[in-house]
Amino acid sequence: MSKPKVAFYWCASCGGCEEAVVDLADKILAVVEAVDIVFWPVALDFKKSDVEQMQDGEIDVAFINGAIRLSEQEDMAHLLRLKSKMVIAFGSCSHLGGIPGLGNLWNRETIFERVYHETPSLEPGSQTVPQQMTAMNGHQLELPEFDNTVRHLNQVVDVDYYLPGCPPTPDLLFNALQAILKGELPPKGSVLTPDKALCEECERNKTKPEKLWLKEIKRVQEVEIDPEKCLLAQGIICMGPATRTGCGALCINGNMPCTGCFGPTDAVKDQGAKALSAIASIIEYREEEDIERIMDKIVDPAGTFYRYGLPASLLKRKNFGPGQSSSASR
Repeated sequence: MSKPKVAFYWCASCGGCEEAVVDLADKILAVVEAVDIVFWPVALDFKKSDVEQMQDGEIDVAFINGAIRLSEQEDMAHLLRLKSKMVIAFGSCSHLGGIPGLGNLWNRETIFERVYHETPSLEPGSQTVPQQMTAMNGHQLELPEFDNTVRHLNQVVDVDYYLPGCPPTPDLLFNALQAILKGELPPKGSVLTPDKALCEECERNKTKPEKLWLKEIKRVQEVEIDPEKCLLAQGIICMGPATRTGCGALCINGNMPCTGCFGPTDAVKDQGAKALSAIASIIEYREEEDIERIMDKIVDPAGTFYRYGLPASLLKRKNFGPGQSSSASR
């Protein structure tokens, strides 16, 4: 009996999800023994043409990490979807848009203006901007198109399952592979972690007061964090109430607040709005000036509450009005 064929591909992300595969350590030997890796260009010598030559549905499962920012990434997502029986959105960027998704606070024009015209390190007078097509020595050189909008994988192709995390933990990946090999997967569309909030499994939850009120919000560098006490009770924003569990509470155990990389539970439509609502409900003051004073301590609200999920939120991106590029949906 032939081994199941598995593919890994990296779109717009930092590469941490690829490291999660390597971080399987000795368990990767069991994985390699159990499956046939037929496409993993970051680690092995595979080309796009290798996938194109496969039969449709020949790959049993494709793990695709990273958001979709370039036309090349969209093309590869469609190709792997065609050639795969199952596609798993692997990591926060693929699942929700991730850190690259914060690019939706700008559009293509403003990003190019900043990077190629305004960056202080540029030589004075430099006006060079990458062109998608460039003629050189009688040939046409082509670069991938830079899309106006960052999208998560399910906004581009049909996704069967989601493995969240920035990056997913090696144990989470190994358990998912075991479930695939044993045919023990939940219904299509499931996130392969428990469907409950991180706070429900947090050891510090027992220290949270019955009635929690915030008189001020503190940044982590401003205080000495008590390693035993609920972070919200210490005035530190923690995304635990709006984030699903399954990560092993790694950040909490490292005495840092949850930043929300595992995304929301199934009952939450917008993780950022859920977190904002949770914070707003425990602010002690009711006068507008007092509330503004407290909220001003949140230096980067979008980066705090939508750090990993802006493309998957109800907002999706900043609206630049009628003058926005016609490719705003992309």
